[in-house]
Amino acid sequence: MIAFAVFAALLLALANGANDNFKGVATLYGSRTSSYRTALIWGTITTLLGSLLAVVLAQELLRRFSGKGVVPDDLLAMPSFGASMALGAALTVLAASRFGFPISTTHAIVGSMIGSTVSQSASVAWPKLASTLLLPLLLSPLVALAATAILYPILRRIRVASGVSSDTCLCAGKEVLEVVPLGGLAIAMERAESLSVKLDTTVSCQQIYSGSFIGLEARKCLDVLHFLTAGLVGFARGLNDIPKIAALLITTAGIGGAWPVATVAIVMAIGGIAGSRRVADALSNRITVMNAGQGFTGNVVTAFLVTCASRWGMPVSTTHVSCGALFGIGLANRQAHWKFITTILAAWLVTAPVAGVAAYGISLLLRA
Repeated sequence: MIAFAVFAALLLALANGANDNFKGVATLYGSRTSSYRTALIWGTITTLLGSLLAVVLAQELLRRFSGKGVVPDDLLAMPSFGASMALGAALTVLAASRFGFPISTTHAIVGSMIGSTVSQSASVAWPKLASTLLLPLLLSPLVALAATAILYPILRRIRVASGVSSDTCLCAGKEVLEVVPLGGLAIAMERAESLSVKLDTTVSCQQIYSGSFIGLEARKCLDVLHFLTAGLVGFARGLNDIPKIAALLITTAGIGGAWPVATVAIVMAIGGIAGSRRVADALSNRITVMNAGQGFTGNVVTAFLVTCASRWGMPVSTTHVSCGALFGIGLANRQAHWKFITTILAAWLVTAPVAGVAAYGISLLLRA
């Protein structure tokens, strides 16, 4: 049973990587600052770096997701409890990844914790659960949305005041082929299609920045800052998500030291490399249209909130924060795809109940 519990926890790490690893770098791909492959590699590397520091900086998250104080201690000592909890969350996150829905692994873990506890006819400490786990999960996407929607217009005014202009171009990768006249977007899209056929390459309409900022070329400066902030989000995600899953290994299997964190980090990276494509497309292309400046703003907000939450032991969801920032971008530029955003919100609402029901059923099967 201990071996099965370890397997379930590692399956959850694999599912988390598939659903979450691209969330830090979605703006790079969505704004066409980088290719999918480059963004994925950068996100994987920075997440691994964040994981290395999780052992030192995220001890409070390890403690909170051990379940102590939320469910009875005698349950935590049962390998079958940890196995049903991890497997219920893992199956839920894997299913969401298969259909391209960016959901919260944190929500799934909380739901499966409740389902596993109820299946044992034990009681959940609801006040502690609400204050330590649920409240930060509910508030974080709203804070991210509001912060991004407020910060982007401020940064835009600074850009305009600095003399940096925003132009639409026909681009093949990073090469600018033509600059589109103001108001000629529809014609430019037709031109992009014809150039794609003529040049036998993908030509897209992109928004680029022209001019200089503090003596540096604006476009290159922004690209560097965009990559750095995307890396910070990946780093913060490793810092925030690794302890939640490693806590299952520590509590259920009694594995100590740095091995739980290191093992979870490696398996999570494998899951991200192997299964990120559908969620990457949803985050990068289906929530909102964005340019590099907007993506940079969303990353600044996400990295700041998730890093602070990890340091102070607040179990926020990287998914909720990063998606909240993307919602804020769509609100600021008025190009949000609200129909798909509604679908994401619906997926968030059912994540915990689905994981709870799955964990409840798995727990009954294991007891039988």
